[in-house]
Amino acid sequence: AKGAGSAAEVAAGCYVGAVGGAVDFLRGAARSHGGLPIVALAFILAAAVRVIQGSATVAMLTACGLVLPMLEPLGLNGAQLAAVTIAIGGGAIVLSHVNDSGFWLANRYLGLTEKQTLQTWTVMETIIGTTGGVMAMIIYSFL
Repeated sequence: AKGAGSAAEVAAGCYVGAVGGAVDFLRGAARSHGGLPIVALAFILAAAVRVIQGSATVAMLTACGLVLPMLEPLGLNGAQLAAVTIAIGGGAIVLSHVNDSGFWLANRYLGLTEKQTLQTWTVMETIIGTTGGVMAMIIYSFL
């Protein structure tokens, strides 16, 4: 049990370190390029976690946890917060792959091969998520 706990701790540390490095990189990019809008940052973070980890739920929750401290000083209104939330949801949907349970549900229920599922389900999820993210950014820009 002690060995399994140590391995889990190492894995968790690597995951947190990778996400933390990505957050630091995006924060630096936001500062050096005149400011990356928070809605775009939220989408990018959610999409990055989705691709790295695979789960949309984990991507949404992780992105929320990473973005929340950045939202408080901005003093956003309810509509702006809603746009950021939609951007996180959109980012968490993109690029469904073999680590995603939805990928396997579509694969098995529709009788597809892995290649066919990547060509259909993954593309569909990416279009839906990207559309949501773009719409959130457009709405945010008018608020």
